[in-house]
Amino acid sequence: PQFSENGTRCVLSSSSEFPEGFFTPQERKDGGIVIYFIIILYMFLAVSIVCDDYFLPSLEIISECLGLSQDVAGATFMAAGSSAPELVTAFLGAFVTKGDIGVSTILGSAIYNLLGISAACGLFSSVVSRLSCWPLFRDCLAYTISAAAVLAMISDNRIYWYESASLLLIYGCYILILCFDIKINQFLMKKFSPCCTCFTKAMEENAEQQPLVGWRDESGPLIRQQSRTDSGIFQDELDYSQLSTSLHGLDEISEDHPNVFTMPEADMKRILWVLSLPIITLLYLTIPDCRRQFWRNWFMVTFLISAAWISAITYILVWMVTIAGETLGIPESVMGLTLLAAGTSVPDTVASVLVARKGNGDMAMSNIVGSNVFDMLCLGIPWFIKTAFINTSGPIEVNSSGLTYTAISLICSVGFIFLAVHLNGWKIDKKLGIICLVLYLVFTVLSILYELGIIGNNPTRVCGN
Repeated sequence: PQFSENGTRCVLSSSSEFPEGFFTPQERKDGGIVIYFIIILYMFLAVSIVCDDYFLPSLEIISECLGLSQDVAGATFMAAGSSAPELVTAFLGAFVTKGDIGVSTILGSAIYNLLGISAACGLFSSVVSRLSCWPLFRDCLAYTISAAAVLAMISDNRIYWYESASLLLIYGCYILILCFDIKINQFLMKKFSPCCTCFTKAMEENAEQQPLVGWRDESGPLIRQQSRTDSGIFQDELDYSQLSTSLHGLDEISEDHPNVFTMPEADMKRILWVLSLPIITLLYLTIPDCRRQFWRNWFMVTFLISAAWISAITYILVWMVTIAGETLGIPESVMGLTLLAAGTSVPDTVASVLVARKGNGDMAMSNIVGSNVFDMLCLGIPWFIKTAFINTSGPIEVNSSGLTYTAISLICSVGFIFLAVHLNGWKIDKKLGIICLVLYLVFTVLSILYELGIIGNNPTRVCGN
C-alpha cells in the first residue's frame, strides 16, 4: 500500500499481479464473464480430483511409513501440501511483485481457514467426527504464538534477518513438539485429567463411540497407544469393522485399486466424470497413482507432483476470481477478504472436507489450524532468504496499518473456534458448521467495514482511482 497526500491508503489492484485476461473489460461485461465462471467451477473440480485421487492417498502412505497419528499428519504433510499455493504466493510477493502482506490477505485467509473451513467440514460432512482435546489445543497454541510473532515483527514496518530466522525457529519447535507428540500427550493427560473434565469426558466418549486404532484401552481411555506403527488412518486386518474410519481403505493392498477411468454407477457422478475426463487423463499421465501396487513406492513423488498441480490450479482459480471480481465492480479490499481468501484456501477446504466425511475429525482440524501455522511461517522463508542472502544491506519494508485490528481478530477467531468445539461436546457436526458459518460472516462483515473505512480510521482506495 502507498499513501496519498490526504493520508488515504491506496492498495495496488490485485489484477496487476496477474497476466492480462483473454477478454477486454467491455467483452467481459457483454457476457465474457460467463467463461470465467465456467473456468472457476472447472478448477474447483480439478482440485477435488487431485486431492481425492493423488494427494490424500500419498499422504496416507507417508503417515503409515513414518508412523504418524492422524492429527500430526494433518498438521504437517497435509498442511504443507495444501498450503503450497500460499508458499508460492509468499515467494512471488517477496521477489517478483514486491508487494507486501496486506492486512486483508493475512486476515482474510486466516479467518476463512479457521471458521470458513470448519463450517464447510460441519455442513458438508454426513459423518459426526469426534475430536480430541490435545491436538486442537496444541495447534491453536502454536497458531496464536506464530501469529503474535508475525504481528510483533511487522509492528515497526521493518523485517530484519534475525526476525525472519526466529519465525523458522518457531516452526522448527512446533515440528519438534509434533515428533514427541505421544509422550507430551500422555504426560498432560496424567497431569490434567483429574481437574479437566473435558479431557476425561471427550476421551471416554471417543473410546466408546468411535475407537480409532492408535487409541487403545490399555492403561485407561486417557492414554494414547505408545506404538505408532499404525497411523490411525490405516487399520489392522482385525479392525475390519472400522474400515469406514480409513480414508480410502488402502489397507486392502492385495486387491489392486480400480482404474481412474472406471465409470461411476450414479447418473450425476457419470456426468461429472465425463466433464472431468480431460483433467483425469492429464493427471493420470503426469502423476504416479500410489494406490496401485506398481506405483506404491513412488508415494513421495505423487505427494510432490500433486502439491505442484494444486499450486498451478489454485493460481488459475485466483486469477479468474480476481478478474471476475473486478468486472463485477467488487472493491479490492473486499475481494482480498472474501473471494481471494477463499480461492487460495480451496485445497485446504477440499482436503479437510474429504477427511471429515470419513470421520477423521482430528486430521481435518489439525489441517485447518496447521495450515495456518504453515502460512504464517511461509512468510519467514522468503523474508529470510531475501534479508540474509540477497538484500543484506537493510531490512525489508512492509506496511502494517490495521495491525491492532488484525491481532485482535486472529486471536479472537482462535478463541472462538476452541470455545465452539468445547461447547459442542468435542465433535464436528452440522451445529458446529452453522456456528462457524455465522461467526465467519460476522468477522468478514466487520473486516470489510474496517477495510472500506466505515469503521475505524482506515480509508482505502485502489491506486490510480
